[in-house]
Amino acid sequence: MPSQPLKPFTPPTGIFVQLPASISAHAMMTLLFYFAVVCWVVYTLIVIYHWLTYSHASRIAFPAIIAHLAVSLALMSYALSGLL
Repeated sequence: MPSQPLKPFTPPTGIFVQLPASISAHAMMTLLFYFAVVCWVVYTLIVIYHWLTYSHASRIAFPAIIAHLAVSLALMSYALSGLL
């Protein structure tokens, strides 16, 4: 069977056509990022609680939690800023 040339990926633009006229694609993506931030906050609070409650290596827990918060907040603020 001969190989076929590759076709470039095209994003599903039909999704944005179904949005109401008052909501732009940019606003929808911003809301999606904010939803991801809320999910991250809930997940992080649960993990920190369980790690501090049930972990026996508390000397490692605090630096790991601080590093996780710093890196995650930096990545989220970069994603929400809209900078390239």
